[in-house]
Amino acid sequence: VLDEGAAKALKAGASLLPIGVVSVEGEFGRGAAVACRDQTGLELARGLSNYASSEARRIARHPSSEIEALLGYFEEPELIHRDNLVLR
Repeated sequence: VLDEGAAKALKAGASLLPIGVVSVEGEFGRGAAVACRDQTGLELARGLSNYASSEARRIARHPSSEIEALLGYFEEPELIHRDNLVLR
């Protein structure tokens, strides 16, 4: 579930960063196709997640610069890179 700023950024062609994620629903692994919804439940996009759901919950609402401190390692600065994202 994305905040308003993240929803606008996706529509403008940006990647999904963890700071724009309000909550993470369901269980999924790294590389899974996930739906990106706004806070009203409207699906905005689908994409391949760079992090598993448990990791995404830990980094949600945080800037990408804090990922390594929160997880103990760093994979990617985006939860979903724009190249792996399709807008609805």
